[in-house]
Amino acid sequence: MPTISILAPLVNPNEPEAVLQVIYAPDRQAVSKGDVLCALETTKSTMEVEAPTAGYVVGWRFEQGQVVPAGERLCYIADSAEWSPAEAGESSQSPLPAGRRFTQPALALAREHDLDLESFAPGALITEAMVKEAIQGARSKGLALPESAFDPTAILVYGGGGHGKALIELLRAQGSYRIAGLVDDGISIGAQILGLPVLGGRDALPEIYKQGVWLAVNAVGGIGNTGARIEVFRRLADAGFTCPALIHHTAFVESSAQLSPGVQVLPHAYVGSQAVIGFGSIINTGAIVSHDCVLGEFANLSPGAILAGEVQVGSRVLVGMGVTVNLQVKIGAGARIGNGATVKTHVPENAVVRAGSTWPE
Repeated sequence: MPTISILAPLVNPNEPEAVLQVIYAPDRQAVSKGDVLCALETTKSTMEVEAPTAGYVVGWRFEQGQVVPAGERLCYIADSAEWSPAEAGESSQSPLPAGRRFTQPALALAREHDLDLESFAPGALITEAMVKEAIQGARSKGLALPESAFDPTAILVYGGGGHGKALIELLRAQGSYRIAGLVDDGISIGAQILGLPVLGGRDALPEIYKQGVWLAVNAVGGIGNTGARIEVFRRLADAGFTCPALIHHTAFVESSAQLSPGVQVLPHAYVGSQAVIGFGSIINTGAIVSHDCVLGEFANLSPGAILAGEVQVGSRVLVGMGVTVNLQVKIGAGARIGNGATVKTHVPENAVVRAGSTWPE
């Protein structure tokens, strides 16, 4: 098994650094694929980093509590607990040329592309954007570059329908990611969605990951079929992709709220104090999640839905447009709340509340 570098993901697009909050797998510990290695935290989001394969954790470069820039190497997964980073050339990396100063993401990107560090002007701080310009210039001159080059800002959109278009607009408004293209099982390769190419269907995922795109967005909304959205998350995870939480710049998320990976907060939505939003949930346009609410995995709040304080929403719940849910109500897993309904008391698992009705009827 080749030694694998574990790089810090971009947890929050508005914060290029995160705190290494917890290390779950210390140096030399054996891990299985999918085991949680560590947890990273920003002021808005938390993210767990999982082992992409079985092996041994070797060479932690940061300690708990330290700040880690996105794209920086965290550790390695090796096939032996005795393996040393120096054996893989960690200590053989060329030192910075005299007078050159790089940000950590810029340096990591330059080394991934084997760029000549001396080609950058001395004195000024070299940023990631400047390195990307140099890479583009090298391509335009026909210089050879590695086929696989990790770009911590590159992201794939899985799904080219209406929700996919909304997320493309969100990503463009943020300006923090480079959209590499789309994957859609029902659209022909080479088709264009909002000017972006469709790269293939689910079978293209391993090759796209190999090319250095390690982040993805699940753009399958799953209205009427939550299982379809869950299946896309499984495919992305199996291929190694990480799904960051996304927040539109017009949405407002309180600093004490907790957003799990894969959460999507669309324009003009609000997430209140100490709310907890589970993996893969959607807070759609104009939806309100008040203080101390808890949403389970894959919950979907449609545009204009309003949750009062301390509402608990189970996993896979669909809440329709314009729904109002009263204070401290619990909605069981798998329930569906129709458009415009008012929910005054608890809803059992897998129950259906009719559109426009008041629950209990």
